[in-house]
Amino acid sequence: MKFARSVWKVLVAIKDGLVLLFLLLFFWALYAALTLRPVPGAVEDGALTIALDGPVVEERSAIQPSQLLLSGAAPTREYQARDVARAIETAADDSRIKAVVLDLERFGGGRQVHLSRIGAAMDKVRAAHKPVLVRGLLYTDDAVQIAAHASEAWVDPIGGAIVTGPGGAQLYYKGLMDRLKIKAHIFKVGTYKSAVEPYARSDASPEAKENLAGVYGALWQAWKDEVKKARPKADIDRVTRDPQGWLAQSGGDMAQAAVKAGLVDKVGDKAAFGERVGDLVGHDKEGPAGSYKGTTLAKYLADKPEPKAGKAIAVATVAGEIVDGEAGPGRAGGTRIADLIDKAVASGDYAALVVRVDSPGGSVTAAERIRAAIVRAKAKGLPVVVSMGNLAASGGYWVSTPASRIFAEPATITGSIGVFAVVPSFEDTLASYGVTSDGVRTTPLSGQPDILGGLSPEVEALSQAGVESFYARFLSLVATARHKTPAQIDAIAQGRVWDGGIARQIGLVDQFGGIEDALAYAAKAAKLDSWHAEYLGANQGGWQGFLASIMDDGSSSEDAHAATDVTGLIALRQQALGARMLADLDRLTGAAGAQAYCLECGNTAQVVPARRAGWLAMLVRMTGLGGPPSLR
Repeated sequence: MKFARSVWKVLVAIKDGLVLLFLLLFFWALYAALTLRPVPGAVEDGALTIALDGPVVEERSAIQPSQLLLSGAAPTREYQARDVARAIETAADDSRIKAVVLDLERFGGGRQVHLSRIGAAMDKVRAAHKPVLVRGLLYTDDAVQIAAHASEAWVDPIGGAIVTGPGGAQLYYKGLMDRLKIKAHIFKVGTYKSAVEPYARSDASPEAKENLAGVYGALWQAWKDEVKKARPKADIDRVTRDPQGWLAQSGGDMAQAAVKAGLVDKVGDKAAFGERVGDLVGHDKEGPAGSYKGTTLAKYLADKPEPKAGKAIAVATVAGEIVDGEAGPGRAGGTRIADLIDKAVASGDYAALVVRVDSPGGSVTAAERIRAAIVRAKAKGLPVVVSMGNLAASGGYWVSTPASRIFAEPATITGSIGVFAVVPSFEDTLASYGVTSDGVRTTPLSGQPDILGGLSPEVEALSQAGVESFYARFLSLVATARHKTPAQIDAIAQGRVWDGGIARQIGLVDQFGGIEDALAYAAKAAKLDSWHAEYLGANQGGWQGFLASIMDDGSSSEDAHAATDVTGLIALRQQALGARMLADLDRLTGAAGAQAYCLECGNTAQVVPARRAGWLAMLVRMTGLGGPPSLR
């Protein structure tokens, strides 16, 4: 027995040792994953291939490990516009790159300013006498905008092109709310502040239609001008004036119709397109049909990091809806962005601050937190410049007010200086089922706001006063920044949205230009001869760097949200419609605090369908609390 006990102790010791060893190996592997950085890949002579199987965005969204574990599908792959443009521009002077190829078969879309920037980079490659080839299955407006800058644009034989132009329908819930006996208590300032209209009307007001007609008209004209300049043979009027007749002239063949209208150059499948690229850059004989030599976007960017010469200029990115807390990247968490700015200023490593805004607005408190951090940076002597992307409206303009100079693009949407709040109450809904409320109040505000028993007149008066106070502060901030009186700003405010061209004329922005122009201006203001941009919070480490490197392996996502024909496009937009309904209901019932948000601006963006959000989620959200005043 003594011998057996000794043997048993030895076996237990071995077991404990093996467990400890495996634990050490596990934590070592975990540490390695958390500290992993992308390793530059070998750049092969040939083509730079950019497969845009996701949307082009200002700032890439953070990848949530829980989403990967619970969703059952990989998150939508996103491409930062500046990364795509930088890679293409760098390829123009890289002797290893013989051609640039953009695969748009599963393109997730992009906004006008971003695609113009990518188009300008493609023009630089063509000016260096290198071919730029684009292929796609179904070209929509954004893909047509990119293809216009290509030396060769190919469409699949079963594909085609469709140009719709900006605009579309907005959902209105007044009839539904009346049927459910839900009261929407609306508090707003601004004749053109149409963000509350879905809850108060069954259609758009004449003022809202007037405003949107002007903005959409300007964006549409800018789009047509760019496409026509890059591709003179494109007959946009023919395609949009009578799309049915245009298609009938080609016997219903959408691919041939796209060629005849000058939107694309050639019809061919993926293999034929690959053979054409192979003829230009060299064939990959070991790969499948249509393989050619080349390098993916991720490997090329890893091989060509941004230069770090001279003094650094900090770039704070305010992208997506502005929300309270640490949200982002991809959403503009007020606390997160303010902390990034404060830490950058405290470090003393930066000579200037450029704020890149691509946001329709959101939380007032979050926007004010970001604005205050920018003001503190300015007080420390840093030149502050704002660069507006596609959107810088409402809360997006709020955070722009401290800038000494504001740059925007003609297709930028800005303004929307106005405030509103919507609070739903359900007293009539409950009464129809025999549920009422009563009680004892010590003051008129006791138990208020009461969304089940109804809002008191005193609460409604206070809410309206609060909205008016927010609006007065908004006017004051803008007036001080633009060297005008509040009355002068009020005349161009009232919730009205402006395109970049008109915004410059009325003094809301200073000059046209992109992020590069804003950086150059900031460098000049800081008296720098040599400088580089450093995007705050952009260096992905830990899980983010590890997960991003997996997603950027160069493989195409077969589950990407992309339409492959017209019926697929219709289905995709129906999914987007459901996502929009959820967002509208969340806006009505979500307790998000005071908001500065431009509803019209948000509707110009791509909507990634929420595949797992159903009607049950909508019904659950309808029982939530309403949010306080909003700047939207």
